[in-house]
Amino acid sequence: MTLFSERLYQSSRPIWERSHRHPFLTELRDGTLSPDRFIYYLKQDYVYLIDYAKLFALASVKSPDLETMHKFAELYHSTLHVEMELHRQYAERFGVPRAELERTKPAPTTIAYTKYMLDIATNGSLAQVVAALLPCMWSYREIGVTLAAIPGALEHPLFSEWILMYSSDEFGQLTDWCIDQINRLADGLPERELARLEEHFLTTSRLEYLFWDMAYRLEEWPV
Repeated sequence: MTLFSERLYQSSRPIWERSHRHPFLTELRDGTLSPDRFIYYLKQDYVYLIDYAKLFALASVKSPDLETMHKFAELYHSTLHVEMELHRQYAERFGVPRAELERTKPAPTTIAYTKYMLDIATNGSLAQVVAALLPCMWSYREIGVTLAAIPGALEHPLFSEWILMYSSDEFGQLTDWCIDQINRLADGLPERELARLEEHFLTTSRLEYLFWDMAYRLEEWPV
């Protein structure tokens, strides 16, 4: 029997492959990504992560048992204190202090992405929350592992720690736990509910692509 996560992975492959080929990631891989684009990404991702952490908090509230609640709380803590700390450390290398990070105004794509997920997390089931937040974790793990395997990618003085974090066993274990959760939560659901979960997964996969594209274009409000 095919796991629901396998269905999600296969349906999202064309989108994820576009992300892998995006110049933001190919230039990061080669160490040629311009500092202004990486700084823009760090600042937008920092404000993104503030809302992303809230998804884990809401997932914890919707959890059916203490064990699941505890694990989502761990993900909440990891986002706030590990992932965001990496962003703060990186920003300092570029002369961007923490206060400036926290004053960052979200770009249009950042708002579209985070508010879409928060709407689902507020109004949807736990399964819908996990389906919406999973592409970020899962695709980052895949990107990190892929980049870490490329000779020389871990030698770049600015990008190596970013790659190491998202290719780490710890991040991979948290991602695998969320994948297991979507399989558990999808088990026994009717097709109409599965299709809704798949649509959330595909939408946030598309928004992941748009986030890379936003950072590469240094997106600003047009008016």
